[in-house]
Amino acid sequence: MRRTVYNHVKAFTAIAPAGNRLAGTVTGLSVDRNYGSEFYTSVMFVVHSGVITDGTHTVTIEHSDDDSVWDTAPVNDLQGSLPVIVAADDNELFELGYIGSKRYVRCNLVTSGAPVTGGFVDAIALLGVQPVRR
Repeated sequence: MRRTVYNHVKAFTAIAPAGNRLAGTVTGLSVDRNYGSEFYTSVMFVVHSGVITDGTHTVTIEHSDDDSVWDTAPVNDLQGSLPVIVAADDNELFELGYIGSKRYVRCNLVTSGAPVTGGFVDAIALLGVQPVRR
């Protein structure tokens, strides 16, 4: 099998698309890195902002050994910066990697301020394996 993104990366919904995000926390969907017959060694979250009218939308990453007890992933387990999305960030993509050792990982969205209409933010998780060295 050819080593292509299509063949070696799996995509999952991390934060489902929804109407305007208002104040509060959206807990993302759990992503199991043990999928099929492989343990995926890395995760990249792609966070997409649509129209953001107001509020501050902060992304957080949590990880878990058992899909039950969740902890905030430490900075040394992350690649890139946790996005803080505001009205100036309409229609942007933000990439954030997780390279920690926990089996389960999820992306959360915390909306603060006093948004009247909020904004649209969703995310996907891409599971990937380490490339074969030649």
